[in-house]
Amino acid sequence: MLDVFETSIPQLTGDEKRKVYVYVPDDGDVYPVLYMFDGQNLFSDEEASYGKSWGLLKYLEESETPLMVVGVECNHHSETVAPGGRLSEYSPFDFNDPDWGSVKARGKITMDWFTRELKPYIDDNYPSLPQREYTFIAGSSMGGLMTIYALCRYGKYFSRGAALSPSVGFSPEKVMDMIEKARFRKGSVLYMDYGEKEISYQNTREVFGRVAAKLIEKKVLLECRIVPDGEHNEASWEKQIPFFMDTLFYGL
Repeated sequence: MLDVFETSIPQLTGDEKRKVYVYVPDDGDVYPVLYMFDGQNLFSDEEASYGKSWGLLKYLEESETPLMVVGVECNHHSETVAPGGRLSEYSPFDFNDPDWGSVKARGKITMDWFTRELKPYIDDNYPSLPQREYTFIAGSSMGGLMTIYALCRYGKYFSRGAALSPSVGFSPEKVMDMIEKARFRKGSVLYMDYGEKEISYQNTREVFGRVAAKLIEKKVLLECRIVPDGEHNEASWEKQIPFFMDTLFYGL
């Protein structure tokens, strides 16, 4: 079953509505929950921002994975529109970029809403296993960066995550500092990957390696991959679903 409802995040965009997509298996049990960013891109091509989704609904139904997935639609505004767009909502820190200009961090507001408002609502209204052990988070690009941030700062709620093509190159030193200062909970698990065809851009390969090394140093249980022929798009991320699902469920 795929349930869709509208909500607002007043702290970010006032009364403006955005969709929340909730996938629940049909067998009447209770399930771990995977929270995901960019919810409009997960389940159907018709709603996907660029016309191609992750195909997650097909995967979950065909694989009969015992998992709830909660995807939250992103902010579609330009970064120049107050209070900012997707980059702002999905950034843990302020940064400046030649293409996007000055981006103000609102990632903390986003994650506070996920943990203080969205998660309690899901746990009260859907057949979730609410414990940290069964609560995961995932995303790609800026959503991948937010996944790392969530494990760094919101490990009270999330035990495992999947960061696909995480945007660690906007402000590498701030990413490294965030990880260095984090107090990861014992047994924190992270899947992290980058596509072969995207990692050669600028200094991405070097930064990705540094981030992986620092996570290992901090005793995060890390599964790290360079995806053969992988690109920075939903079609490529769809192919990685079985890999990160294996990591999220490993040992449970």
